[in-house]
Amino acid sequence: MSNIAAFFDIDGTLYREGLITEVFKKLIKYEIIESERWYKEVRPEYQKWDRRLGVYDDYLLKMADIYIDAIKGLHKSHVEFIAKRVVNQKGDRVYKYTRDMIKWHKSQGHIVITISGSPEELVREMSKKHGFDDYRGTKYLLKDDMYTGECLPMWDSINKHKSIFSLKEKYDLDLSKSYAYGDTSGDFSMFELVGHPTCINATRELLGKVLNDDDVRKKVNIIVERKDVIYRLKPDELHI
Repeated sequence: MSNIAAFFDIDGTLYREGLITEVFKKLIKYEIIESERWYKEVRPEYQKWDRRLGVYDDYLLKMADIYIDAIKGLHKSHVEFIAKRVVNQKGDRVYKYTRDMIKWHKSQGHIVITISGSPEELVREMSKKHGFDDYRGTKYLLKDDMYTGECLPMWDSINKHKSIFSLKEKYDLDLSKSYAYGDTSGDFSMFELVGHPTCINATRELLGKVLNDDDVRKKVNIIVERKDVIYRLKPDELHI
């Protein structure tokens, strides 16, 4: 087996939005979450982001907070059912560039891994669909197969950093030859650790960190995919 890996974020990197958003919609549809919570708590953060007045991470974290509360006391089979439905219906809504890079890495014999802040149940289904060799996602804790309302997050840099070192040991990886793809500040630790990082439709927060770190700035690739066009940019061409 190759000692080179490619680490992919999912939300905004592979999938064209946030998968947890789709889960959220299903939870409302099946009346697990009251629709009023969307309008009162989540929608204002979404509108700020949609109007480019807010921060994308704030919107996702607000949804994660409500998600934790919403699934507390649910049996794991309910969430697994919703995760499968979401991926079956939406799992092909991905960026062409990222999909092509997954195929390229697999053709090179690289180990292809997703590390995502989305719920582990969703990440597992996306991993199966797109042929990842391994995966890590946010683990929502269970007791007697019922969700407790606690979680071990995977959306932040600290936990993605820990996961990469765990995977390095598991597969005896050479991180200096490995790759990482991400779009938000939570992916920055992956960029620090690998030899070939790539920003895909990155947030301002991630680009700010990249441009202010000399080591990452020298090795990073910057990709923007809009409609059916893929743009490759250099750090010096950015104005943020």
